[in-house]
Amino acid sequence: MSEKDPLVVFMPSGKRGRVPKGTPVLSAARRLGVDLDSVCGGRGICSKCQVSFGPGSYPKLGLTVAEDALSPWNAVEARYDEKRGLKPGRRLGCQAEILADVVLDVPPESQVHRQVVRKAATLRDIRMDPATRLYFVEVDAPDMHEPSGDLERLNRALAAQWQIGPVEAPLSLLRRLQPVLRKGGFQITVAVHHAHRGPARLIDLWPGLYEGGLYGLAIDLGSTTVAAHLCDLVTGAVIESAGIMNPQIRFGEDLMSRVSYSMMNPGGDVEMTAAVRGAMDALAGEIAATAGIDPRAVVEAVIVCNPVMHHLLLGIDPVELGQAPFALATSGAMDLACSELDLTRMNPAGRLYLLPCIAGHVGADAAAVALSEAPGEQDELTLIVDVGTNAEILLGDRQGVLACSSPTGPAFEGAQISSGQRAAPGAIEAVRIDPVTKIPRFRVIGCDAWSDEPGFDAAITGICGSGIIEALAEMRMAGILDPSGLIGSAEQVGSDRLRPEGRTQAYVLHEDEDRTITVTQGDIRAIQLAKSALYAGARLLMDTRGADKVDRVVLAGAFGAHISPLHAMVLGMIPDVPLDHVTSAGNAAGTGARIALLNRAARAEIEATVTGIHKIETAIEPRFQEHFVAANAMPHAVDPFPELRKIVSLPDVSFNRGGDGADRTRRRRSRAPS
Repeated sequence: MSEKDPLVVFMPSGKRGRVPKGTPVLSAARRLGVDLDSVCGGRGICSKCQVSFGPGSYPKLGLTVAEDALSPWNAVEARYDEKRGLKPGRRLGCQAEILADVVLDVPPESQVHRQVVRKAATLRDIRMDPATRLYFVEVDAPDMHEPSGDLERLNRALAAQWQIGPVEAPLSLLRRLQPVLRKGGFQITVAVHHAHRGPARLIDLWPGLYEGGLYGLAIDLGSTTVAAHLCDLVTGAVIESAGIMNPQIRFGEDLMSRVSYSMMNPGGDVEMTAAVRGAMDALAGEIAATAGIDPRAVVEAVIVCNPVMHHLLLGIDPVELGQAPFALATSGAMDLACSELDLTRMNPAGRLYLLPCIAGHVGADAAAVALSEAPGEQDELTLIVDVGTNAEILLGDRQGVLACSSPTGPAFEGAQISSGQRAAPGAIEAVRIDPVTKIPRFRVIGCDAWSDEPGFDAAITGICGSGIIEALAEMRMAGILDPSGLIGSAEQVGSDRLRPEGRTQAYVLHEDEDRTITVTQGDIRAIQLAKSALYAGARLLMDTRGADKVDRVVLAGAFGAHISPLHAMVLGMIPDVPLDHVTSAGNAAGTGARIALLNRAARAEIEATVTGIHKIETAIEPRFQEHFVAANAMPHAVDPFPELRKIVSLPDVSFNRGGDGADRTRRRRSRAPS
């Protein structure tokens, strides 16, 4: 393709390529291996190939998308929109043609292989003390000789029979109070929300004895995915869990890209706020429908998120978070009406609680991890790493807790990888390479068998984050990759799976008539940047604490739960500890959100805890760059990793080919991500 041909970037996969001007979006997607559905063969009937198009500046992608980057609506799209309606910004991929550089978002409903949002709820014993409870009361009938309002008599009854109140009632419930009381013969069930500070509030009411349930949502709003757990507020049971991609991905894969989008596009923050609120509202409706629960019975939500997501959710421009001193509009916990954030698919009077943020780059999700894992209550020095697009790291024991964030970027989630994709059926998620033959075998999401076992019949579409990490670590252990991250040639390694790619080499992981999955030198550099930022953040906390080592490492987050500790340590993502001292906490942020949802005392507890957490700002720490450069090596240029070397013998190989430019490439690219 010519450099003059339009460049198309598909989100959330991040796949990109140049196509001839006038190429239909659906054809471009098929050419680039993008997961875009179509049933009708491109006739504009099925609408499965819808994409979202938004003009504007995308600095992280190096693109500015013009209003006319796609062809104008044609008669087929107009006919479909008239009959069924297209959401604003949506186009039919089979009809819209690419005329100039463009960024397109493939929404979940247009994906053949839906994203696997790996944020399942972790089993946990939680002491039940929900903020919203049901109370059955008998209210005095009105008396002309002792005149008082129905709400005042309800409050007297609550005080006498339950020792609670008085409650405040929104106007919408005051309108219903009189008919409900009389329908129940002055017997009534009320749902009351007890904030850990502030007044008690009336949330709903029913005539007589209400025997239905009350439910709440624990929502983990991440920069890549949004996960929600529907919980029974009486038993604490998780009734249903669901997740979706964060639609803000089309504005930028990482947080600083979204801040940049807001800076460079007037009203960009409003667009992103609307997108994430709409997605969260849709998720709330979907999860209640799946569970067969009336949305009115969902009376409360707790949300955890990073600072940029926090501000965009609240409708606050995150511009200040993109520059020192990274000031938050507020770091305190928030207690709001769900309607204030446009959450309409739950009880109209429902309440919402946002956990406090720790600092400008360490948010409410890190506070939720601290609530879940309680590093300040550990006897052992414990490092907790919540691995994501922006890693948040806690280090602590009973002497105190430190925190920082580290800009790992989206490579761990399959973005910026040549054959990368997000976790979905067809993605390679685990890899093993024979150190003698250099032949790989792998496991694919959606198939339990390994590729060399009977019954393996998976359609392979790419490789996800856990797969690329294992592939690189296996390549290092098999002598295909040297400590600097350089891939050897076929002659140096002794395998025809190594193939030239320009001045560098690529390792063939899988090849069939449909596609070739390779690990390229560019893939390795992307992972090196991410893992070096992660390790450098951990080392900064250890320096501040005056510790040469940690006693325990906890991998948190949806991605962290699927990382092999051995492979992570071979790459040098985490500090050296005995392998059995590395554990997974699952979705610890989601667990913290559930704790805050089901136990109101935990809200006061975490609000007090975060005031004692000491924040280290990696962006201004001079030693971060030093640690980052040393961490480029696999596992590390300086740290000896004695525990790892007890169980793994890493080949002493070097593939520096001198004047071919490979070494210069390494020096030029070994810099911390922005």
